[in-house]
Amino acid sequence: MKNYADISLIEYLKKYFGFDFFKGNQEVIIRSLLSGNDTFVLMPTGGGKSLCYQLPAMIMDGTAIIISPLIALMKNQVDAMRGFTEEEGIAHFLNSSLNKAQIVKVKDDILSGHTKMLYVAPESLTKEENIQFFKQLKISFYAVDEAHCISEWGHDFRPEYRRIRSIIAQTGVAPIIALTATATPKVQHDIQKNLDMLDANVFKSSFNRPNLYYEIRPKVNAMKEIIRFIKANEGKSGIIYCLSRKKVEEISEILQVNGIKALPYHAGMDSTSRSNNQDSFLLEDVDVIVATIAFGMGIDKPDVRFVIHYNIPKSLEGYYQETGRAGRDGGEGQCILFYGYKDIQRLEKFIQGKPLSEQEIGKQLLLDAAAYAESSICRRKLLLHYFGEEYTVENCENCDNCLYPKIQFEGSKYIELALSVIIAVSGKFKVDHIVNILTGTMNSTIKSYEHDELELFGEGDDKSPLFWNSIIRKALVEELIDKDIENYGLLYLTEKGQKFMEEPYPIMVTQDKEYEDGDDDDNMQLGGKGGGACDEELLAMLKQECRSVAKKLNLPSFVIFQDPSLEDMATQYPITIDELKNCQGVGEGKAKKYGKTFVALIKTYVEEKEIDRPQDMVVKSVTNKSGKPFIIQNIDKKIDFADICRGRNIDMTSLLDEIESIVNSGMRLNIDYYIDEVLDEDKRDEIYDFFRNEAETGTLDEAIEVLGDEYEEDEIRLVRIKFMSEIAN
Repeated sequence: MKNYADISLIEYLKKYFGFDFFKGNQEVIIRSLLSGNDTFVLMPTGGGKSLCYQLPAMIMDGTAIIISPLIALMKNQVDAMRGFTEEEGIAHFLNSSLNKAQIVKVKDDILSGHTKMLYVAPESLTKEENIQFFKQLKISFYAVDEAHCISEWGHDFRPEYRRIRSIIAQTGVAPIIALTATATPKVQHDIQKNLDMLDANVFKSSFNRPNLYYEIRPKVNAMKEIIRFIKANEGKSGIIYCLSRKKVEEISEILQVNGIKALPYHAGMDSTSRSNNQDSFLLEDVDVIVATIAFGMGIDKPDVRFVIHYNIPKSLEGYYQETGRAGRDGGEGQCILFYGYKDIQRLEKFIQGKPLSEQEIGKQLLLDAAAYAESSICRRKLLLHYFGEEYTVENCENCDNCLYPKIQFEGSKYIELALSVIIAVSGKFKVDHIVNILTGTMNSTIKSYEHDELELFGEGDDKSPLFWNSIIRKALVEELIDKDIENYGLLYLTEKGQKFMEEPYPIMVTQDKEYEDGDDDDNMQLGGKGGGACDEELLAMLKQECRSVAKKLNLPSFVIFQDPSLEDMATQYPITIDELKNCQGVGEGKAKKYGKTFVALIKTYVEEKEIDRPQDMVVKSVTNKSGKPFIIQNIDKKIDFADICRGRNIDMTSLLDEIESIVNSGMRLNIDYYIDEVLDEDKRDEIYDFFRNEAETGTLDEAIEVLGDEYEEDEIRLVRIKFMSEIAN
């Protein structure tokens, strides 16, 4: 191998990139690679990883093979490299986005010696025709970018990455440089072991990004909060991450109709649209990109001023990498995550279908993320500790927990009580049931199992259900209890929990972090909670009015208005029927049918208390984008539900979600024709009678618990829709 020991790297840095100095470990990393050593680089996003292989590629003889999982990032980096030189063919990428003619041009440029860098996707690397082509080349080195994809414990594991070492063995041995922005000590070891580079020179940069501000907000009317935040930071570039493609599309459209320049970006879009949207963001034609968490964007923009997470990521590695896209230039970077425990439950359901080993890994990564969100410790300290770095500063002065410290209390006695209940019911019940025992809440399930006769029944009735939910979450995060993998949701004590019961020790619990309520991720309610906390005094009055109206009509109170609707009224203070229609779960029909006495009560209350109502910000919604008119028309025509699903390109669960949303808003739908096809009369009547005569909350969970395994969830949902449509509307 050619000797590069005596060359002046600063000269080459200035020549090719126009810089006068290196950042951090860049120079020693580059010299390690130039000396022919395998090199492992752990460097946070924004630290300058790309230069660590781009500059050596320009200096060394031959072509560097750069393996990257992100097509968008390849294009971005190839465009950037071409900008540094007059030679168009200096850098190329080889992936599925190219046609045959483009592939021929790329290979010709490489064989002619013009190309110093070839970016390939791992899938392209493993194709036999490409392996044969690489054998013809003089390869200067291999760079494995986003190397955490190799490890099952990494946040973005990709099986194709496991084959890289064997392909390198076939195409020609050369030094390897593996780079990642996020890796715990375990992930780092996995990477080095799999690439057979345990003897590599290892360079770790600090994970501390002092310019980034970290904040967790409760997921209460998140959309309104996001719009308010963006408008307060007008003209600044930002990224919003979501859990689903559907939510990406919804949020980008809502931002647009509210006067914000935003575009979507997700893997379900065609490559041209993705590329155009990325370019619009880079060229600052739009201010905000909305993207899926699951799809790495690969947008290398130095002046992103905020990163908002609408949903919590599946792991802290993912969160760290995504927030790391803010403030790469060292300037301001605000990182805000909207956290509701429902998101954790959704992600747990996604994990369920995987092999047990993957479930275990996924669940642990998720617990780490939940613990981070719920903790009152310095966010920076927690993140750095997670990546094996010690942070000794007591107050970072740039996260919500340091700037606005939360009150904590010693909670071991509460955890001990919750665990005692789990033991008493032999680990065979879910969170809600345990909370009902603790608070002494009677319902049909409690009665049927005679759990009201337990000594512990009502022992925690001085605390709210939300309080006990947070205690159980804390016990989960502390690994004192766990949820049964085979029987999702059933709580049991772990070995650590059993030891805790034998010898309890102090556990600090944060007092005021209640994240139980959140936006409905499938049916975004723009008129939902906002502006402030729920008015508990008014809520009690509204609940009493609801019971009074229900009694006169001989109906369960949840038929009139469900709790989320009443809570929203006690937050928004609607004083007209039109304003009432903007509250969660209240459509025009329901507002007109039941709303008169409620708005009158609220109006009197507002006047007597001289309350300033949160009407200063009304979020415009996107009309008719849900496909609800299509669904209503097809149900009127008695079209089979399977055909409606095909027409809307959705599954049955999503269709039932939309129908429930229509009915909950006060519209009457007749779905008897479909129920008669899929349910026998006895089953239908038994479910209907339950909601008419027995149900206390009217929730699906309550019905599933009481009615038992004999009924499918979809069957219960269908009859509940029929019941609410006929009785409530």
